[in-house]
Amino acid sequence: MDDVSYQRGNELDLDEVIGLYVASTLGERRPVAERETMRAMLANANLVITARDGERLVGIARSMTDFVYVAYLSDLAVHTEYQRRGIGVELIRKTREALAPAARIVLLSAPAAVEYYPRIGFTRHPSAWTLNPEHPFPVRQKGPTS
Repeated sequence: MDDVSYQRGNELDLDEVIGLYVASTLGERRPVAERETMRAMLANANLVITARDGERLVGIARSMTDFVYVAYLSDLAVHTEYQRRGIGVELIRKTREALAPAARIVLLSAPAAVEYYPRIGFTRHPSAWTLNPEHPFPVRQKGPTS
């Protein structure tokens, strides 16, 4: 097994992070060509755990959390050359260790990872919802007074 080390913090080289997203295939679903957006995503995350093989960034778990009740694990990326070595599981473990014991982790799975999360202990939630930017809010409901 590679000598992988884990660190907490979001002061990372943006090009290195973007490179990891691309190399992990998460870049297919993230705005990697929009540097300012990616910079803000990284800077505004309040819990970031990274995995390195020596100096090489090979994994990242990027979350937003209150640390006591819930953490939204918005990105979990492991370089394709390093997948299936337990790095993703360890990134989630380190994320969980940073939270209060009763806090839960919530995530939206990438389509290719839908079967991965139940195998490592996650439970499918039937009532998750998203509001995409192309949909106006609030949506006006037609009712008796319309």
